[in-house]
Amino acid sequence: MISEQLMKVLNDQMNYEFYSAHVYLAMAGFCASEDLDGFSNFFIVQAEEERFHAMKIFNYISEMGGRVNISSFEYPENEYESILDVFKKGLAHEKIVTQRIYDLTDLATKEKEHATISFLKWFIDEQVEEESTFGSLVKKLERISENSNALYMLDTELSQRTFTPPTTKE
Repeated sequence: MISEQLMKVLNDQMNYEFYSAHVYLAMAGFCASEDLDGFSNFFIVQAEEERFHAMKIFNYISEMGGRVNISSFEYPENEYESILDVFKKGLAHEKIVTQRIYDLTDLATKEKEHATISFLKWFIDEQVEEESTFGSLVKKLERISENSNALYMLDTELSQRTFTPPTTKE
């Protein structure tokens, strides 16, 4: 049985995943205001992924007989200096999420809650991908600098991004 403390932290993470979706929607809004629709699409898709992550935790809490508790959260940042600033802040946000998942896994390990440890492995693997994606885009944007043609090409590339939820129970 999952402890009260672990259940609280799972609920906190679920709510943080919902908050992350709002962070990425705010970033999408900034990109759209700069007429960078491909970048905006990237963040809209990212928000969909974060909502999927939140619902994955929501369902796990329910499956384990816990009580899902939805909470409010702070307003996300809406103003950025540049497209590079947006992605640097996105990478920093993903690093926070990674640390939160690690802390949650550490608590599950301490409590020897093996089902939760197994469940969280998916999130650990997902965070490797998330940080890699953001890190790669930061590097590309740093190389692009003021090259508007390269920025346009990357914007066009990111307009093709879609979200397809995993079809297997992971």
